[in-house]
Amino acid sequence: MIRPGQPWGGAASGPATVTGAGGDADLAALVSDHPGARIGFRPDATCDLARAVGLRDAADAAVELPLDALDLDDGGLAVNLVVSGVPPDRQTAWRRRRPVTVTVGERTVFDGRALGVVIANGQFREARDLVPRGHPGDGRLEVQVYALPPGQRRAFRARVASGSHLPHPAIVTAAGHQARVVWARPAPLEVDGRSRAPTAVVEATVRADAYRLLV
Repeated sequence: MIRPGQPWGGAASGPATVTGAGGDADLAALVSDHPGARIGFRPDATCDLARAVGLRDAADAAVELPLDALDLDDGGLAVNLVVSGVPPDRQTAWRRRRPVTVTVGERTVFDGRALGVVIANGQFREARDLVPRGHPGDGRLEVQVYALPPGQRRAFRARVASGSHLPHPAIVTAAGHQARVVWARPAPLEVDGRSRAPTAVVEATVRADAYRLLV
């Protein structure tokens, strides 16, 4: 886990103990099956975690980065993002906000009506700079709760790509080690870019230094 003022990563301590290729969900599967492994990974165009850390080609990797992951309450694992509810880029004017309570650690950060909640270890979603402060090696997760009124959503969507959508008075942000999202009824769920069955409750906990990625 990186701490303020400390360098992040260093020269690779050896060759990869596990290799793979694909997107964020494929990387998460490797981490889940091989906790703590030194991973050589060839990202495809959908891999947003690779974009955050500058990974382009595992064959050229010379640096080893300690990276976190998110343990989910259903027993799954994520390396980049969990999106509960409506994804930010799909928050159009006609969509209705729904009751949701979001806690980070022991603190309730939101209790009201919102469209979607993001729990992030990384920074990007579909190449959009969704979580400008996201850092996949700092030992904490970032939470964003989107409660924008209909008239503000179009302008908001136009700013997401560059990360200029924050700060915003209708987007609650928080950081911590654990987050819990509780909807009044099941909401859509996306984990590392892949859709899951709708669920009313989502919980994620940071697993610091979950693996080592060669970049």
